[in-house]
Amino acid sequence: MKASGAFEQRPAAVERQGLGQRVLNALERLGNRLPDPAMLFVWAWLVTLIASAVLARVEFDAIDPRTVQRDPAGRITHAEPIRVVSQLSGEALTKFLARMVKTFVEFPPLGVVLVAMLGVGVADQTGFIRACIRALLSVTPRKLLTPVLLLVAIVSHSAGDTGYVLVIPLGGAIFAAAGRHPLAGIAAAFAGVSGGYSANFLPSGLDPLLQGFTQSAAQIVDPARVVNPLCNWFFTGASCLVIIGVGTWLTDCVLEPRLRRVPVDQQAASSTPVELLTGRERLGLGIGLGVMALGLVGLTAAAIPSDSPFRSQAGSLTAHGAPLMDAIIPVIFLLFLIPGVTYGVVAGTVKSHRDVIKAMSHSMSTMGYYLVMAFAAAQFTYVFRESNLGALLAVEGALVLQRLGLPAQVTIVGIILLTAFVNLLVGSASAKWAVLAPIFVPMLMQLGISPELTQAAYRIGDSTTNIITPLLPYFPLIVVFAQRYVKTAGVGTIVSLMLPYSLLFLLSWTLFLLVYWWLGLPLGLQAVYTHP
Repeated sequence: MKASGAFEQRPAAVERQGLGQRVLNALERLGNRLPDPAMLFVWAWLVTLIASAVLARVEFDAIDPRTVQRDPAGRITHAEPIRVVSQLSGEALTKFLARMVKTFVEFPPLGVVLVAMLGVGVADQTGFIRACIRALLSVTPRKLLTPVLLLVAIVSHSAGDTGYVLVIPLGGAIFAAAGRHPLAGIAAAFAGVSGGYSANFLPSGLDPLLQGFTQSAAQIVDPARVVNPLCNWFFTGASCLVIIGVGTWLTDCVLEPRLRRVPVDQQAASSTPVELLTGRERLGLGIGLGVMALGLVGLTAAAIPSDSPFRSQAGSLTAHGAPLMDAIIPVIFLLFLIPGVTYGVVAGTVKSHRDVIKAMSHSMSTMGYYLVMAFAAAQFTYVFRESNLGALLAVEGALVLQRLGLPAQVTIVGIILLTAFVNLLVGSASAKWAVLAPIFVPMLMQLGISPELTQAAYRIGDSTTNIITPLLPYFPLIVVFAQRYVKTAGVGTIVSLMLPYSLLFLLSWTLFLLVYWWLGLPLGLQAVYTHP
């Protein structure tokens, strides 16, 4: 029986004639010509230096919002026009060199990401996270297989890239074991892991990573503006329902019926059963989850009293500067570290403290590229902020949008679509946001849209097109997973599988944000919809 439809292996000449394939090939060629994201920051730094030197000679009429002073009645008493500061002057270059190390060390996302990943790395290396995923998937009824697989794929975001190397191949194996098409399981898992990357009811390293860029960008307009790391938590948690619902319908009602025409390598399908947990692993998992639950109960009990040390001086748990808010990242660190070590001791993957240190070291070794990118991003962010170019773009861009008179909802949709397009070429969420945040956030603040809402819109666009770009670092791995069951599967096969997910995720998630906004539901901790 031959494969047919979207999954049929076609002659190369026919493939070249298809408009969709030509577009994808053009995107791939264009993406391959782009420099590494770290190098993008170097070029952006150079452009900023030159642009600041040129524009420093120009006088602008637009008012710098940071200089505006008002009396008790709200009347403006003082305001200064915005000025670009040349970063090619001797004084500016000397200051840049003197602060280079401090700029890197104080880069907002750096510390929080590294601390969070220390705990997550231990939980991953000891096998605790994998045991949780295997246990959940192995006891799932066949009818609930798709939504539970999507749920597990979404939860895997808390462990970084674990979902790519664990959940996606497990999705194919579990679907095959259940008598369903394994490519449907791979597609559903890929959609949850990558297409729904910003949908998660659990905090993850992505939250503080994006928050750091958002806060830095917001402070271009308002130096005192603080953004909570979990400012989108409620929205991203509720977004799980959208991703699971749309993903389940697409997999069960659209994708799998089409896949019935695609033959499966029966030998491969029958040789990939889901590995069951051993007795020691089950015991370790139970104790590890118990320890995590006790930690959450203990934290709740400590935070509830009115005189709790976790509360601010005003008695709030979520106010800016409240100890609980400042301790969010260390709490995440401990909630992964302690259960991970407990599981490892019981299951036998941790023999001594050296294994724990080794797990932490391995986690940090995977952050080498991030450190390089963070260094380049920090230096660019510094000169961009000091030059006032971000403030100039924000003010002038806001004036243009104000003249257009577009509704705020239309502006937010435009941010989502623009991000989704850029994501086809630059896959790194942090790399894109480091460049876009200093432009988007201040500009929309001038239109009365909060940094938290702008970040939520960015996260939708950043997630939904991950699954259709061959430039995603893990895309070749997904092709390999698919070829275990369908030997003729290739890049075009995966793209044709994932395109419906991408388009419907983009549409439904955008509509969900607009409805969520219209209802006035809270975006997250200390989050608002409007500015000031």
